[in-house]
Amino acid sequence: MAGHIQDRWYKTEKGPDGTPRRVKTARYGTGKRYRARYVGPDGAEQSKSFPDRQKRLAERWLTNIEADMSRGQYIDPGATRTTFRQYAQKWVESHPGEINSGEAAERRLRLHTYPYIGSRPLGSFQPEHIRDWVTAMKDAVTAESYRRIIVGTASAVFNAAVEDGRLSKNPCKAKSVTLPKPGGPRIVPWMPDRVFGVRAALPRRFQTTVDPGGGCGLRQGEIFGLSEDELDFESGWLTVAHQLKRVRRGQHVFALPKGNKVRTTPLPGTVADALRAHAEEFPPVPITLPWRTPDGPLVTKYLYFTGNQGSYVRASHFNDFIWKPALAAVGVIPEAADGERYASAREHGMHALRHFYASVLLDAGESIRALSSYLGHADPGFTLRTYTHLMPTSEGRTRNALDAVFRASPFHDHGPGTAHVA
Repeated sequence: MAGHIQDRWYKTEKGPDGTPRRVKTARYGTGKRYRARYVGPDGAEQSKSFPDRQKRLAERWLTNIEADMSRGQYIDPGATRTTFRQYAQKWVESHPGEINSGEAAERRLRLHTYPYIGSRPLGSFQPEHIRDWVTAMKDAVTAESYRRIIVGTASAVFNAAVEDGRLSKNPCKAKSVTLPKPGGPRIVPWMPDRVFGVRAALPRRFQTTVDPGGGCGLRQGEIFGLSEDELDFESGWLTVAHQLKRVRRGQHVFALPKGNKVRTTPLPGTVADALRAHAEEFPPVPITLPWRTPDGPLVTKYLYFTGNQGSYVRASHFNDFIWKPALAAVGVIPEAADGERYASAREHGMHALRHFYASVLLDAGESIRALSSYLGHADPGFTLRTYTHLMPTSEGRTRNALDAVFRASPFHDHGPGTAHVA
């Protein structure tokens, strides 16, 4: 057995005749009687106290400690006393991803995790604590898909704690923990009349933003970061090599597209013509910004879309004061009351143009793999899961193809009306 057990109610001392005897200590009858003590792998002594009549429990605890050390699964009890919030804050500071992803993780933890489980020591977590937290979040976060992201962030913290030897297992991964379901309702793509209606309702300076979104599948940051060097009018290709990205405290940078993935997509002639016409009326403006981080090297791009003052377009201002009024003008969302902001319209943001692009290509018979490449998705499976319901003509194409083969076969029985006369 690792270590030993101290009985704090009795001590051994020599009697008058020199023989050892047990006598009561000054602590007799008060506090916990037994203290199990051992030396950990780091050389530091650890201990745990047990009440009277629980010596066997103390022995079992020491046996388990010895087994954990022999298997390399020992967890320092001191490390488990660190609260979830204390550990998570350090995890956020060392977050390996982009600035935006780290800030988003910090915000999810601060708003939706710390108030529920932030003060609980790491070593005390059981699956029931995660189940209770997930249930309690339903009142504060209505979107189930976002609740899943929040739980995923907390699970990443627990994973790190396991790897750092502060936990033996991640309580979020227990079988009894039912995670919120991913995704939301199926995407309902815009019809062409809505796309071109919104385009016409935008201020003239921003009408052409619809074309690379709906005609090339660009994201909003890629549209606002679209520059002269990305367009090859002669070959008919658009290279999506960067985006305009907002980072901490409203600062903007140029950065690689989402997923750090540069891609090329076909440039339709109509979109090319629209961009040429736009450039004649609103010549591209040189904009200099840091690359990737606020302290990164400065990069200059000649942007197609800029504000009235010749600066880059801030997405938050564009969404509230340019895009949403256009949506309201064509009846997509209600008009805002005097002095009030427009209601949230997440499903009708500029991302709807990408969904329109995908729906048009799929309806035309384009492959999922090609569409995934044009959209910049890392996994064609994600593209398929997102847009498979937008392929209503696939069944018809299957039937027609097979019907054509079977009808052409001289060995196929076409029914009694076509039977050969003997």
